[in-house]
Amino acid sequence: MLSDLHRHLDGSLRASTLAELAAARGVAVPPDLPFSAGMGLHAALSKFAFILSLLQQPREVRRVAAEICEDAAAEGVTTLEIRFAPQLHRGASLDAVVDAAVEGAAGRAGIVLCGLYGEPPSLIDELVRVGARRGAAGVDLAGGPDSGQQFSLRDYAPAFARAAELGLGRTVHAGEGRPPQEIADAVELLHAQRIGHGTTLLDDPRVADLVIERGVTIEACLSSNLHTGAVRSVADHPLPRWLAAGVRACVCTDNTLLSSTTLPRELELAGRLLDAASLARAVQFGHDAAFSATASRRAR
Repeated sequence: MLSDLHRHLDGSLRASTLAELAAARGVAVPPDLPFSAGMGLHAALSKFAFILSLLQQPREVRRVAAEICEDAAAEGVTTLEIRFAPQLHRGASLDAVVDAAVEGAAGRAGIVLCGLYGEPPSLIDELVRVGARRGAAGVDLAGGPDSGQQFSLRDYAPAFARAAELGLGRTVHAGEGRPPQEIADAVELLHAQRIGHGTTLLDDPRVADLVIERGVTIEACLSSNLHTGAVRSVADHPLPRWLAAGVRACVCTDNTLLSSTTLPRELELAGRLLDAASLARAVQFGHDAAFSATASRRAR
């Protein structure tokens, strides 16, 4: 019984499905599509454009969500959450695209809706409203900040406060090789219950204490952090230091296709850093931190 709380829909489809969808459009899959070590976050984010061009219609979103659930089950995952940014799938309304993901998951995974750093706060607020209406499990702020963006993390506080009021889970990509204050802002301003990546957490003891005190769970993605350059090597990953300090952290895949990984593979990497008891604890933290149960309670 395994847990994976951080798996992106558009980065985790099957290679065979990607090839089929590309062939139907008369295009070839770029040979350099997979991530590579140290490529950097912006280079990694650029890889999603091609995949998204093939996933514009609800039927494609529904199919990929269903296949991700099947693949995760084959890996032994019993607690799964799939995240995606429905506003990037422009073949239908937000409601229809979210419905497609929820229908594809068919109760086998919680659906987390991603706003993106730099998007207007009004859009994030709409994602919150749509998510609450259509049975999503939570909301996320994904991507990363850029100096040219008009809006900062602080600008999304009202939308995330509304998410908390409506019973949606909250997670934020923060501290992915960036200053730990970003993690503190995500927790204090956006009411984040989980943090995606958070690799710089221990650089500021005050922020680490805040995360421990609030019971925030860090979604550790070892291969992804190597690819984006957030860590220099898997051996340098802070996961064992987090757990030793009392931080709740779980192991996740992030993007199975683009990082050429599976959850068993990520757990194998984590197992090189942790003893068996610590690894089991990380898996349990994933089960404990799932938003899916929150969504189920709201639906009843």
